[in-house]
Amino acid sequence: MRSAEPRTVQERARQALSDEFLRNAVKFTTERLRAGKQVASQEHGNWEEWRERARQIRLHTIAHLDYYLQEFVENARANGVHVHFADTAEEAAALTLDIAKQCGARSVVKSKSMVSEELHINQALEAAGVEAVETDLGEYIIQLANEPPSHIIIPAIHKNRYQIAELLSKEAGEELPPDTTALAGFVRRKLREKFLEADIGMTGCNFAIAESGSIVLFENEGNARMVTTVPKTQITLMGMERIIPTWDDLEVMATLLPRSATGQKLTVYMSGISGPRRAEDRDGPEQMHLIIVDNGRSLQLGDPHFQELLNCIRCGACLNACPVYRHIGGHAYGSTYSGPIGAVLKPALNKNVAEWDDIANASSLCGACYEACPVKIPLHDMLVYLRQRKVEQGVQSGEEKAGMKGFRFVMSSHKRYGRALRWGRVMQKLLLRDGVIKARIGPLKGWNQHRHTSPLPKKSFREGWQALERDIQRERTEMDEQIRERLHRHLNEREKGGVGDE
Repeated sequence: MRSAEPRTVQERARQALSDEFLRNAVKFTTERLRAGKQVASQEHGNWEEWRERARQIRLHTIAHLDYYLQEFVENARANGVHVHFADTAEEAAALTLDIAKQCGARSVVKSKSMVSEELHINQALEAAGVEAVETDLGEYIIQLANEPPSHIIIPAIHKNRYQIAELLSKEAGEELPPDTTALAGFVRRKLREKFLEADIGMTGCNFAIAESGSIVLFENEGNARMVTTVPKTQITLMGMERIIPTWDDLEVMATLLPRSATGQKLTVYMSGISGPRRAEDRDGPEQMHLIIVDNGRSLQLGDPHFQELLNCIRCGACLNACPVYRHIGGHAYGSTYSGPIGAVLKPALNKNVAEWDDIANASSLCGACYEACPVKIPLHDMLVYLRQRKVEQGVQSGEEKAGMKGFRFVMSSHKRYGRALRWGRVMQKLLLRDGVIKARIGPLKGWNQHRHTSPLPKKSFREGWQALERDIQRERTEMDEQIRERLHRHLNEREKGGVGDE
């Protein structure tokens, strides 16, 4: 009998922690990416100034999103782009299917797009009998594996070349060697056929330039350029927050995003697209459709705690820095977006604390995500606000409520706090082994599965303060005496010197 799928972050995290290969693979790749970012930012020189500049661009844009969105749409339509708006994922999927129906499309080739993953566009297309093919190598691999992405920029971070070779061998109908060159060569040949056969090319949007109505795509494989030039129709899915005002602002983002994501100084391919093919163009789509997606984003506008969430440029740096993500990978989060950004984005977009109440707890609140973020989003603070929202809505277990009441009772009185410490030192003797507490009971059960608890010290800081204060006072007294002696000696010497002069 097949076991039930894990439903909570905690259950999925346990499953991930038991997978030694996954842990090693994710750790190896994220550490490499993190090291690359550190080197690239140091070489850049004034990294913090650029971070602050990027933050100000995003803050300004989101604060005036209605203005810049209107400017962008007007310019895009002037460029010949068909602009559509979708409030929900269902509306975005319906618009996509309607365009496919109008084109009589049988196949769609896609470049990497987290928005399309968020909207489950592939499933909608396949249900309508339209083949959807991912052309980013990592996305193609997880599509064959029927899995969601495990990382924002490296979807197949959790797989090795042997697993990939097995997947591609099934697709090829022959055994392929676990050699990266051979595997990439097979995918290249396979996708070339798909590019030539496709009726629609579908992309995401890294940035949308308001002043010109253009979209900008960042990529490293060149597949997005094939997607946007070979098929006759292009559909671009764009989160409504992807706007930046000018091409000058793009310089800042183009400097920070690749360095933050992979440690590259520049992305390999950066494409600016300002509409469908014109008469003088040699390639490009005959029709270009842009679907601007809300899907919960507008809920953050005006929210003092979560509006900065819309500043995100989807670089994935917070995932690489997060100690929790590095141990459990992306699938444990249970949503399209993983890591710290996913832990905040999913509950915020859905306003559904009851369903996603545990995801905000998948964090140590260490602040590493904030330090890594190129636009300085305070994700650690947002996670605290989510936990606060959960408490305010009454989504708590009985144990948590009892624990917090007990904590408040003890901490609201220094006398009770002192007594609790003294009793704790006595009771912990029953649990001490080799100088640490290893028992897996009560609230220590989860913690001590992977580490040991340090015992309470013989004296707390508060209890040691009186002795410390006495020592400080004694040192001051001794110093004052020394100063008085020196002053007295100095005056005597002056008096003696004065007599001699007379």
